Amino acid sequence: MVHWIDDALPLPRPGTVPEDIPGLVAAGGALTPARLEEAYRLGLFPWFGPGQPVLWWSPDPRMVLPVAEFKLHRSLRKTLQRFLATPGCAIRFDSDFARVMRHCAATPREGQDGTWIVPDMVRAYVAWHAEGRTHSVETWVDGQLVGGLYFVSIGRMVFGESMFSHATDASKLALAALVAACRARGVAWVDCQQHTGHLASMGAHEVPRTDFQAHLAHALGAPDIGDWTYDPAHWAQLDARLVQDPPTPP
Repeated sequence: MVHWIDDALPLPRPGTVPEDIPGLVAAGGALTPARLEEAYRLGLFPWFGPGQPVLWWSPDPRMVLPVAEFKLHRSLRKTLQRFLATPGCAIRFDSDFARVMRHCAATPREGQDGTWIVPDMVRAYVAWHAEGRTHSVETWVDGQLVGGLYFVSIGRMVFGESMFSHATDASKLALAALVAACRARGVAWVDCQQHTGHLASMGAHEVPRTDFQAHLAHALGAPDIGDWTYDPAHWAQLDARLVQDPPTPP
């Protein structure tokens, strides 16, 4: 049976209740920033469809991207070099979080037909963004938002949520920017939740849930990052050739 909760009951820790559906730890309750904070600290995340109650998941195994193992393929490095050298192209953090979420909501996950980012989820994460917990990485071209992703940051743990792309490689550019920022800030893993071939091609792999929970406990013990301001110098964390020389004064 599914473990049901309401707003007065705490979420169970993964592995402490029966899971008739593997990875489904609990169901029910309201989706609020406070509940999201509780869930992510336990290694849970919400994933449910229209008309369903809130479903709280902790898959075993868990897909993670160790940032030290990120694969900056030669083609992506060349794309990055061109992008960073082109006027009108920019990477931004947190300039339009709500719009990034809406675009992600319109983009089905790999292997799925519909969206899992329902309106209640958008409202909850936008409210959580106002508290400084959720962030976006955005790819802009000539004033247009063409790709990006959003993530949760607690301690030295980053939870990647979803990405979208309206131009070739736009989401990959955002992911590369996030990896560079994580390396610069001492974040070792980006949680990817579930396996996808796209993320596997960039260095992500599955780990047992026990290993994920152990890493999470360690990462949550570190101070919050707080400041996710974009810094072009962080590209050196991926490849020194990506750091652009400052323009020569006239």
